[in-house]
Amino acid sequence: MQPVCLLGIDPGSRLTGFGIVRDDDRYIQYVSSGCIRMSATAMPARLQEIFNNISQLIQRHQPSILAIEKVFMHKNADAALKLGQARGVAIVAAMQQGLQVFEYTPNEIKQAVVGHGHADKTQVQYMIQRLLHLSAVPQADAADALAVALCHVQTQKFYRYLA
Repeated sequence: MQPVCLLGIDPGSRLTGFGIVRDDDRYIQYVSSGCIRMSATAMPARLQEIFNNISQLIQRHQPSILAIEKVFMHKNADAALKLGQARGVAIVAAMQQGLQVFEYTPNEIKQAVVGHGHADKTQVQYMIQRLLHLSAVPQADAADALAVALCHVQTQKFYRYLA
C-alpha cells in the first residue's frame, strides 16, 4: 500500500487544531501538529485566517485526506454556529485542493483513540502521546486533531477488515 498522508482538524473559531499523520498500513507516523490561533476579532476575518492557514498546510504537506470533527450541539447555539462556520471553511479549503473529506463525531473519535466515547481531553492527550510515540504531551487542540486523523485510520482499517 502506498503511504497515505492525512490531515486531521479540530475546528474552532478562535483556535483550530491540526494534526498530520502518514499511514503505510503497518505504521502510523507523526508528521506535524499545532494550532491555528486567530488574530482577527471579526468572524469573517477569522474564517479567512482558517482558510488560508489550512490551505498552506495542505500545500506544504500534500495530504490526500481531511478528517474533521462533526459539529455537535451543546448548550450554546451561537458557539455551535461559529464552529460550523469554521468547519465549513476548512472543508472548502480541502475540497479546493482535491482532498477526500471524512467527518466523525466527538464520541467516535474518543472511542477510536481512548476506547470509550466520553473520554476527557487529558485522556485523549495521553493516548495520542502514547500511540504516536511523542516525547511530550501535545497541546489539547492539536491532540484532538491528531485523534481525528487516527480515528479515520482506525475506521478505514476496520472497514477493510470487514470487506
